[in-house]
Amino acid sequence: MKLHHCVGARSFRPLWALEALGLSYDLAMLPFPPRVHAKEYFSLNPLGTIPLLEDGETRMTESAAICEYLAARHGAGGLGVRPDEVDYGRYLNALHFGEATLTFPQTLVLRYGRFEPPERRNPGLVEDYSRWFLSRLKGFGAVLGERRFIAAGRFTAADISVGYALMLAEFAGLGEQLPDFAKAYWAGLQAEPSYARALAAERRAAEAQGVSPVPSPLGG
Repeated sequence: MKLHHCVGARSFRPLWALEALGLSYDLAMLPFPPRVHAKEYFSLNPLGTIPLLEDGETRMTESAAICEYLAARHGAGGLGVRPDEVDYGRYLNALHFGEATLTFPQTLVLRYGRFEPPERRNPGLVEDYSRWFLSRLKGFGAVLGERRFIAAGRFTAADISVGYALMLAEFAGLGEQLPDFAKAYWAGLQAEPSYARALAAERRAAEAQGVSPVPSPLGG
């Protein structure tokens, strides 16, 4: 397998999943954004976005879907939740909630608060979508309750999906505004050995391939 990745971007989700599953893979680092700085990448992914996972004839570009795929195809019962388990629906919902509901508003916060030229930045939009994110996150707290992990009493791809959204919140300058439950939950996820392994793999590959190790979290 081969994962195309930018430091700190959504592609960190499948990188974390690969490390959690102990799979063998190649990590191809790209400058951010690749559609501007690595135009040859369009020949592999016409969208120009990251991540891109290559697994034989399979090509995938959605970070949460890649995590679901890896857990189901290569997980051997780990990192996923089976359809016959009680928490299967809960697992799937949180897996996609992490991207569709928690990551989406933050991409607007980052784009219009940091990455656009000064004349195109929009403080009002940044404030609105920061509140959006924090409101949805508060709702997630009611779902999580006192659990350490989201589903099935174990670390799964759903935790990776939501965990990346919390990592992104720190990149976006929202870390101090996270509610206490989210800070505690995120600290627990960071204590997972696979998280440290993914960070180390990212840094090694970036340095070896001449890519800046500074996060570019907007992603693709």
